[in-house]
Amino acid sequence: MGKKLSIMTCLAALLALTRVAGVAEVIDRIVATVNGHIILLSDWEDSLRYEAFSNGRPLDRITAENRKSALDRLIDQELLREQMRTSDIQHASPEEVAQRVAEIRKQYADAETELGWRAVLDRYRLSDESLKNRVATELDLMRLVDARLRPSVTVDSKSIESYYRQELLPQLRQSGGQNVPLPDVTAKIKELLTQKKISQLLTAWLRDLRAGSEIRAEALTPEAGGRSQ
Repeated sequence: MGKKLSIMTCLAALLALTRVAGVAEVIDRIVATVNGHIILLSDWEDSLRYEAFSNGRPLDRITAENRKSALDRLIDQELLREQMRTSDIQHASPEEVAQRVAEIRKQYADAETELGWRAVLDRYRLSDESLKNRVATELDLMRLVDARLRPSVTVDSKSIESYYRQELLPQLRQSGGQNVPLPDVTAKIKELLTQKKISQLLTAWLRDLRAGSEIRAEALTPEAGGRSQ
């Protein structure tokens, strides 16, 4: 009788685990693979919530286009992570991560107090640790891109002057602001044009990385505010 009871108990436990596994399969599943690396539905949902949080966008305003773009960025991030594994990029320091978190926090008026900040994080289902990890990864990837692409960017004085006369001065006049001398804004214009060129080069680099990679994506639509178990 004791052995029968023990066997029945084990069977019941196995059935319970099977039911749990079945539920987990429904809640979390593979949405994409990048060179064999798996991206789960929960990764996608987490990314959506973080992007909404960092951009100050309510979860109920996430669109289908936001969802598609978030999955595309997850795929691009994985491609860049592969590049980072073979680079000697210095990882973001705790101070740099804290500074970026503070910048995001300023977007929320109700986050001035610790209690308010906690409420904001809870609203987006983020923890301090998960937020710091995501910010650190974001900073690391930005540093990788900058180190890889900035050396190949050149901005000449003609381009700077052209932007000054055709873009900056008209903007100042339209806004009622005072004109500023070109030498006073040369460095800022140069960095702006550099960033634009880096963005263009990044698009081309990612296109090449995708072309040389095995990428599979499922046609799924996650619930923006859904909770993965």
